[in-house]
Amino acid sequence: MFIQTEATPNPATLKFLPGRDVLVGEPRDFRQAESAAISPLAAALFDVPGVEGVFLGSDFISVTKDTAEWSHIKPAILGVIMEHFLSGKPVLADGTAEVVAGEEFFEESDAETVEVIKELLATRVRPAVAMDGGDITFKGFKEGTVFLHMQGACSGCPSSTATLKSGIENLLRHFVPGVEAVQQV
Repeated sequence: MFIQTEATPNPATLKFLPGRDVLVGEPRDFRQAESAAISPLAAALFDVPGVEGVFLGSDFISVTKDTAEWSHIKPAILGVIMEHFLSGKPVLADGTAEVVAGEEFFEESDAETVEVIKELLATRVRPAVAMDGGDITFKGFKEGTVFLHMQGACSGCPSSTATLKSGIENLLRHFVPGVEAVQQV
């Protein structure tokens, strides 16, 4: 098994590509070892000293480190990923396939606008963000402001503010009347 790695715009996050499907369905973002207990793969990655975040995408794994050097922890991470896929263990434990999404908030009168926003996020934004090892999800819309949650490599990335303001905000303002701003939650 050959696992490729790619740098992300976030210097603390590295994207690992095992050359196979990782997670079918919605991506999962784990920011603490305790929350990773539902994923044998994520839990094993948190056992590597220096790992402080794991994001599971459709065909990639993004790992965020603390102050450790990549040269010291990358071999251990590669070993954990390889061992996991060769073992045949599931990525998520049985019965945890359903994602419990946080409550979305918006006025009922904005339902059509929210559908357009979600469609643009799904078709134009999420694929681009996934290429950088992350994901972005809709959380709400209120008084012209779209609230989004950034995950994986995007969470804590130095360029995430520029991505939100210059990229996503401009796209949504252009295509969706009534959108005035985008804010991260």
